[in-house]
Amino acid sequence: MRDVIVVGAGMGGLAAANELAAKGLSVLVLEGTTQIGGKARTQVVDGVEFDTGPSVLTLPEVADSVFRASGSSLEEQVTLLRPTPNFRYVFPSGVELDVHHELEETCQSVRGTLGATAEHEFRRFLNLSKRIWDNAAPAFVFQDAPSVWGVFRQGPVVWASSTRIDAFKSMKGAIEAVVKNEELRALLLRYATYNGSDPRRAPGTLNCIAHVELGLGGFGIQGGMGVLANALANRALDCGAEIELGSRVSRIELSGKKVTGVKLEDGRFERAEAVVVNAAASHLLNQLLPEAASDLSQGEPSMSGWTAIHRARRVGRAAHTVLMHTPYLEEFEDIFDRNIPPVSPTVYLCAQEVCHQRVGWADREPVFVMANAPALSEEQDFGPLRAAVIARLKQASLWSDGDDLVWERTPWDLAQTYPHTQGSIYGMASHGWSAAFRRPPNRLSGFEGVYLASGSAHPGGGVPLALQSGRLAARALLKRR
Repeated sequence: MRDVIVVGAGMGGLAAANELAAKGLSVLVLEGTTQIGGKARTQVVDGVEFDTGPSVLTLPEVADSVFRASGSSLEEQVTLLRPTPNFRYVFPSGVELDVHHELEETCQSVRGTLGATAEHEFRRFLNLSKRIWDNAAPAFVFQDAPSVWGVFRQGPVVWASSTRIDAFKSMKGAIEAVVKNEELRALLLRYATYNGSDPRRAPGTLNCIAHVELGLGGFGIQGGMGVLANALANRALDCGAEIELGSRVSRIELSGKKVTGVKLEDGRFERAEAVVVNAAASHLLNQLLPEAASDLSQGEPSMSGWTAIHRARRVGRAAHTVLMHTPYLEEFEDIFDRNIPPVSPTVYLCAQEVCHQRVGWADREPVFVMANAPALSEEQDFGPLRAAVIARLKQASLWSDGDDLVWERTPWDLAQTYPHTQGSIYGMASHGWSAAFRRPPNRLSGFEGVYLASGSAHPGGGVPLALQSGRLAARALLKRR
């Protein structure tokens, strides 16, 4: 019998495996696919490897904490890169705004491109964003999953902090109250997509995401995001964990309310005292542990995305380019109100040679392409969205003769790879003031020995929060031993 089985080798599962194995527990990681990394995966086409998922690392101190728990550090494991300009926003008006790794450079770019008034609005908003982060992060990111009653019990100091996180405003309303420049509004509204949510309904608390990327920095990783996943896996192995690929878990087994182990699709039974689930909460509820249905809320799924790799002629790109659509809110109306792929999509690009110093083909470079799309319950035709993306690239002079798409993944493909998710990337959408309180906690209180470590659990989606979810799940497990 093992002390712990981790179901899934995504970022959260690998983080939990690192911390638990480093404490001397016997850990077995069971990954249903043939790759580690979860959504931070890689593919190879014609000898060139590229990332197919997350493309920027924020909050590197979280990853560093995982490595330090196992006797190493982020600096020893990967090389962080600071490309500049980091992001280039291209607006239909013809305006191009460069965002740099250093915040002061970005403020000067806003001034030079949009004018002094826009710069003043931008700085004012960044102060707001930082205030929200400083007040929200301790309770809503770095500690155990919050509850309304838990916040109430912590007394006046915490109550005061809670009033400074804009929970009762929408992201859209909070942005529009401070920023009048239309280009800046669109840029800041886009941070809702980092959580897969609708800025019209997401709480203003999520405006802290702007501070995380613009104020604290978005980094590349030399060799790509897959390097981080490999480093986490190797550290877990060094600490004594085992990792099995192609071993899909079909169910968590119980004796009463106590975990006894897991059953795999091949019929094997692996005994364990505890199970850390690095999978979508919806998969846990619908297959792995249906008994938990009364303990967890599934909520509205976050958005999905159509993604591709563009084998592109080298044209001197920024690390990240965002081809904006105006009016931008139409995209969220299509996705959340009409449940259709956006008719006029905003297109996100990551030039992996520039961002991660990857090596492309002799005459072309790999550029990751993404357009937001709704989560779905049945297969849809994404041909029109693909055509709209290519048309937008051509309009921006970022598609040359001889370019092509060499890899593509639709929301339906995501739904098949990650069962019961409808292709949702971030689990439950963060809509309404109580969203943080409804996200599944890292310990399932109704059962003995069940823990959650994924982007769909507390504290949320994206690489750093998934890593933090793994850390919190490991910490909760160790407390119970």
